[in-house]
Amino acid sequence: MTSRASGSVTAVLGPTNTGKTHLAVERMCAHSSGIIGFPLRLLAREVYDRVVAIKGADRVALVTGEEKIVPPDARWFLCTAESMPDQEAAFVALDEAQLGADAERGHVFTDRLLRTRGREETMILGSEALRPMIRELVPEAEIVGRPRFSTLTYAGAKKISRLPKRSAIVAFSAEEVYAVAEMLRRLRGGAAVVMGALSPRTRNAQVAMFQAGEVDYLVATDAIGMGLNMDVAHVAFAGLHKFDGRRRRRLTVAEMAQIAGRAGRHQRDGTFGAIAEEGPDAFLPEEILAIEEHRFPRLEHLFWRDGAPDLSTVDALIASLEAPPPAGVLRAAPQATDLAVLKRLADEPWVRDRLRGRGMVARLWAACGIPDFRKLGLDPHARFVERVFRHLSEGHGHIPHQWFADEIARLDTVAGDVETLAGRLSAIRSWAYIAQRRDWLADPAHWADRTRAIEERLSDGLHASLTQRFVDKRTTALIRRIGADAGALPVTVGPEGEVTVEDQPIGRLEGFRFAVEPGARAADKRLLLAAAEKRLGGERAKRADALIDAPDADFTLIDGAILWGGHRVGMLAPGIALARPRIVADRDLDCLDKDRRSAVAERLARWLTATVARRAPVLAALADAARDPRATAGFRSIAAALETAGGIAPRRPLAAALDALPPEERRRLRTMGIVVGTLDMFDPRLMKPAAAELRRALMAVRGQSVAPARDGATVLARGEDGAVVASGFRPIGAQAVRVDLVERIARAAHDARSGRAPFAPDPALATSMGLEAETIARLMAELGFQRLKGDAAQWSWRGRPPARAGASPAPARPGNAFAGLSELIGHG
Repeated sequence: MTSRASGSVTAVLGPTNTGKTHLAVERMCAHSSGIIGFPLRLLAREVYDRVVAIKGADRVALVTGEEKIVPPDARWFLCTAESMPDQEAAFVALDEAQLGADAERGHVFTDRLLRTRGREETMILGSEALRPMIRELVPEAEIVGRPRFSTLTYAGAKKISRLPKRSAIVAFSAEEVYAVAEMLRRLRGGAAVVMGALSPRTRNAQVAMFQAGEVDYLVATDAIGMGLNMDVAHVAFAGLHKFDGRRRRRLTVAEMAQIAGRAGRHQRDGTFGAIAEEGPDAFLPEEILAIEEHRFPRLEHLFWRDGAPDLSTVDALIASLEAPPPAGVLRAAPQATDLAVLKRLADEPWVRDRLRGRGMVARLWAACGIPDFRKLGLDPHARFVERVFRHLSEGHGHIPHQWFADEIARLDTVAGDVETLAGRLSAIRSWAYIAQRRDWLADPAHWADRTRAIEERLSDGLHASLTQRFVDKRTTALIRRIGADAGALPVTVGPEGEVTVEDQPIGRLEGFRFAVEPGARAADKRLLLAAAEKRLGGERAKRADALIDAPDADFTLIDGAILWGGHRVGMLAPGIALARPRIVADRDLDCLDKDRRSAVAERLARWLTATVARRAPVLAALADAARDPRATAGFRSIAAALETAGGIAPRRPLAAALDALPPEERRRLRTMGIVVGTLDMFDPRLMKPAAAELRRALMAVRGQSVAPARDGATVLARGEDGAVVASGFRPIGAQAVRVDLVERIARAAHDARSGRAPFAPDPALATSMGLEAETIARLMAELGFQRLKGDAAQWSWRGRPPARAGASPAPARPGNAFAGLSELIGHG
């Protein structure tokens, strides 16, 4: 930094809206060279643009952590406080010097306050609270008080819906900013958004909308308190608490005044207030009085850390950074992120092995200085810095070209929502910071240009996304032009359902529902909906008539919803039977008259009945059989169990009832389409894709989830979706086989045997289906066969031989679930 033994030192102190920054710029431009350090990159960029207009782009430099514009003949430098160059200048100024009391960055401002001097003139700009610190630390400084140009008055608490135009609403997190902006979009047409994390390009674009009157409201973080110049008449606090990186606390009165002071411009008065009338986020009387009269507690200390630490060894570096301050008003700075990262890396043996000499220690300390722009927290950020230093301490000391290129390429897309784009913008700042280090990359100029280009694209994308999300320009202008009479709106419905007013789209007629154009504010939505109700009744009646006359092919059933023309018109609900669910008309049909609603409901019911009869008639037949008073109790219980299972069920739980069925009721099951198989009972028609889809939908209505199997699958791996009996697949060993194919194999085995005589079944059928040898063996065992000892290919019937014709079947052996294969197939 420039020498302390320099020219005059002036401390210009006072509240906001006193023109301190403007005065410093005027004084700098009067000198042959100058440097001003600002608290924010946004503010540095704003003043840079102003000085460029005075001195020309070839004589003015901008230096921040992520951006450097330094022409060869640059004489005037606008910088962030951390990036002020260590070179001589005729004029030097430090803005917002009271930030020396900030826990995270305070030591930087204190260091600049103590050591940064201009050859001819030095200015220290800050609040009146800084006065005792100036007297103690810079006794040679002349202190000049600057009164506020205009009056700042408390205007009370106002709800967001009642805020006056040209208001700035201040929140203290991105989530709160977005929530307030969304509310303003709904209530008042939109808002511009300003946060410290935004790039200057995005911030300028958002402020330009506010300044041009395209929106009447601005939502911002406390970044606006740091001298950003905007035409704000009223500042409203969405809250009075903030998270300062360590804890959530109430703002100090000085912080409140710094933010509230943005209201009013030059000699035009301003007002401030809160959103909450009572509670923890309401102003206290003493706070209001202090802000209005600019009376704040004086600072009693500033934070200090050695600005020129010992770089001889890493231990010496840490010791000097943790050294106590000189006696007096200085206090040791709390451990900042850079020091925490340094101490963590210093514990790594490989890091210490590479710290050979002062230069490498300096290189490590520079890497630890990479800001945590993404707010990842200490652990992830330390890992990132560790990787950077690993590259900086090996080979040529450059970050690999490919790694850098790949990382920024991942960020070079404008797809995504506001939060995603804001995250990418924060991430690219880290790489832009790295690109500004002279010896960290083989070609830093190229990568600086590349990261700047990506940042600009992301900034433009974020501005567009913010505008789209929080500003409703088109609909607001449309309503203003037409007026508030909804009946006067000339509404037109296009062939694709687009609804327009004077060729301006205001929404879409999606089926029977009018959807207002996304982003329309709340007041506009009421007018547009009213207009739709008056003008779209005839179109809806035509659509209802078309639905009533539509052929069955025009309807589809997806996830329990009946769609017509791609739009939901009804939902299935549990009814008296699986095949006879209730149909609940969609609420969008409430716009129809009673007669048409009834006709639509009847049409949907006819379609569903016809669909079930065409695709899965067995389900309706089972429902009737389960309630047939003429049938035996056993038959009704079997029909009820099959209906509940959707027409596919294991045989074993129903074996006793089946054994007791008289022949005529067995024939009735076959007539309905039910196959009484060896292992399962089912209707083969339910295996067809359309029937299976309908069955799943009907069962889902009753809360029975049935996973679909792969299209066209006959054999699945056990555990795969659909590999259960409920889905039509019988698990056998490591596979699951479709139940109708299991019965084909069973019948083929039965046809191949002769009593208990050993036989060798033809494996062609099973292997053609894709069954594994182990699956075939386990299936044969489940079918009632046993493998002959000494001949793995030979099988015999397990148990006694089947009974002669007309006799009762022999009982099965323990573990064999069925009486006899011939009996099962014979009656199946």
